[in-house]
Amino acid sequence: MTYCVGLKLDRGLVFAADTRTNAGLDNVSTFKKLKVWEEPGERVVTLLSAGNLAVTQAVISLLSEQITDAAEGQSTIMNAKTMFQVARIIGGAVRQIHETDGEALTAAADSFFVTFILGGQIKGETPRLFQIYSAGNFIEVCDDTPYLQIGEHKYGKPILDRVTRADMRLGEAAKLVLLSFDSTLRSNLSVGMPVDMLLYNTDSFTSDRQFRIEQDDAYFRQVSDGWSNALRDAFASMPEMDV
Repeated sequence: MTYCVGLKLDRGLVFAADTRTNAGLDNVSTFKKLKVWEEPGERVVTLLSAGNLAVTQAVISLLSEQITDAAEGQSTIMNAKTMFQVARIIGGAVRQIHETDGEALTAAADSFFVTFILGGQIKGETPRLFQIYSAGNFIEVCDDTPYLQIGEHKYGKPILDRVTRADMRLGEAAKLVLLSFDSTLRSNLSVGMPVDMLLYNTDSFTSDRQFRIEQDDAYFRQVSDGWSNALRDAFASMPEMDV
């Protein structure tokens, strides 16, 4: 399993993805699930992936090959005019891989299950954030709920529901996302460090604020321990039930 989060804020976008994959209790590996394509000054396209690793890698490879081997007039994620068109191209890539591999996966009792969070900005429009499903269809984030999650999302959702605001600073939002990961890591062994993050500032058209949070990262430990202590203090300060 995995856990990925994308936030759309007034100041830009925040992305985070864990790196754990497992095919059984004794077959745990680390793979990057955050992919970025960019043309500095023109566009940044970010894709987070969850689900069958072979399928997600096939989709990403197909998208990259389309860019390098595009025929004249062929639409790719690097020449599409809008992020909506980018989402449609990725959805088409998902359906193309399903057409190639779906029957074989079913015959092997395996599943064709993938989900993606797509976000970024193309010059001429504001940053946008989408979730793409196994069928290749997708939704776009709304103002009422300015974030998306894929993978093992239930443990990290409560704090996002309570705290996320569109006017957050990106550093503040990064802290929130790490707390969401901390809750997930404590409750589900299928999600694991390190965590890859990207903070994207509106109209910057660069992915230079991309980094990896390791298990022993000092800031992550400070945030995790501080949150645990704050929760214990809040719990202790509340009145007991009168029984």
